[in-house]
Amino acid sequence: MSGPRVDSFFLGNSSGVNFSIIVSPIDEETGKFQLANCSGSKRTGDWNLNVTPGMTTSKVTISLSRKLQLCLPNATDCCPTPLCVVETLQVLACRDSVMLAHLLIQAEIYANSSFTGNVSENATVIPNQVFQPLGSCPCDLTAGACDVRCCCDPECTPDLKQLFNESCFTGVFGGDVNPPFDQLCSSQSVEYTPNWFPFLCVQSSLNNTPFLGYFYHGSVSTPRVPLFKISLQTTPGKPFTGYRQGDPIMTEENDYFTVPQQSMSGQCVGNAPVAYLQNFDVKCLTDLASYKEGLPHDVRINSGTGDLIQQNVIYGTIADRGKFITESESLHTAEVLCQNVTFAEHYTLVWKDKNIEQMNVTVFLGTLCDGEILAQRFTVRFLNPESTNETELFGNPGYQVGKPVRAANMNASDASGSLNIWQPVGRGLCTSATYTPVLFGIDSFSGCTLEVDINEDCSLLRGNVTEKLNSLIQATHIGRRDNANYNDLSDWVEIMRLDPFNSDTNVSNGNLKGICPDIPANLNIHIMFADVGAVQGIPQQEILAVQI
Repeated sequence: MSGPRVDSFFLGNSSGVNFSIIVSPIDEETGKFQLANCSGSKRTGDWNLNVTPGMTTSKVTISLSRKLQLCLPNATDCCPTPLCVVETLQVLACRDSVMLAHLLIQAEIYANSSFTGNVSENATVIPNQVFQPLGSCPCDLTAGACDVRCCCDPECTPDLKQLFNESCFTGVFGGDVNPPFDQLCSSQSVEYTPNWFPFLCVQSSLNNTPFLGYFYHGSVSTPRVPLFKISLQTTPGKPFTGYRQGDPIMTEENDYFTVPQQSMSGQCVGNAPVAYLQNFDVKCLTDLASYKEGLPHDVRINSGTGDLIQQNVIYGTIADRGKFITESESLHTAEVLCQNVTFAEHYTLVWKDKNIEQMNVTVFLGTLCDGEILAQRFTVRFLNPESTNETELFGNPGYQVGKPVRAANMNASDASGSLNIWQPVGRGLCTSATYTPVLFGIDSFSGCTLEVDINEDCSLLRGNVTEKLNSLIQATHIGRRDNANYNDLSDWVEIMRLDPFNSDTNVSNGNLKGICPDIPANLNIHIMFADVGAVQGIPQQEILAVQI
């Protein structure tokens, strides 16, 4: 062992087993270690033994109780040499004076090179290094220990100095804090001294030296602008140049305009910034104890050109609380605490080019009581006044990241279709799973569990799984753009289907009970898209092909 502590393990039942430690003596005649008996104890010399019993394994810890500091002048209880401890130990496990096991340990432990002693609480007065040297040995950085290559360190013994005597630090850092400087008249012997040097040299003692303050860096100025503060050009001389898609919307105070949104982990973040031209519709669960009000509705936002826009707020009352209360506990108290809170907030931002022209907010209030779980709803929609149809012709013709992919069923009278993936709930069973739309630009992976019987008919099982997977794709075409028109077939791309399973092929289920081969287990949706240009400086992304 090379450290002050080592662990070992005794395998077997330690009930009734006595553990002991001894320092093994050496037979002077043979030079061999003498075998110890079971009369030892758990402490010998500077060594302690501790046992942590277990059912089948016991942990045996051997530790050194002495200090490992190198001796300073007139110091005791320390290490006189760098190799501090050289001893041989025996650990014995005995039951009824019968030795069950023994362990031989060779300990060679060196003294610590760093200081671990007590530090005086008396304050040390440090001289002003602008007027006098800070210390006679600047490289002496560690108290109570020798600093390598610092030959002026008083803690470095002659034996230690021999290790680096030819590599000592030089100059001021190495202890020469008052060297003769070049301007001193006594330094005329310096090579290449000009002829006029005696007329301009300095007559001064070494105590008044230009090396004073050599390590002095002066005061540190505090920055005037707070950290993480966003600086916007809102002055008339330098107007804000407008928003681009994905830019955070700013407020009058140059802060983010925030509305609660869901993070990647599915949890709601209350101070999430609203991004320009990115719609969302989220639900956040809360109770009365953890309910917090959001950003005040009197906050004005930056339009994009430095102008400030006031929110147009309309308040309403929730008529049916059942649509928002997801869980209610029965409380036995006589009086239940209730509070009027926000159930839903709907933000509509009217935009044009790179600017916001108007913001309308509808807030629905309701009563939330103790023991109830509220599903708050927050929506943000960006509308362009030049759009003739809010649903079909959204102002940004290309897709936005996070917006549902548009689907159509051209074989049905109602052309609207859907492209979904599983959204498991509860136990994650397919029978209770719901659908969630495929979102543009976001890779997704989901699934559900299908319960089957051990005597399941394999043919029926294949048909059942295929039917459930096909229910996710209720479409024949996918819109190239977000404003694809149902009446224009060129706005749509046909879904390419690759069927890996042929239902007409008879597949044998073998003789193994409960095993059905060739069950379709995956449905992979591959969407290929590309940037096809820009509208008013906003990049437009278009879907090129879809494969299932």
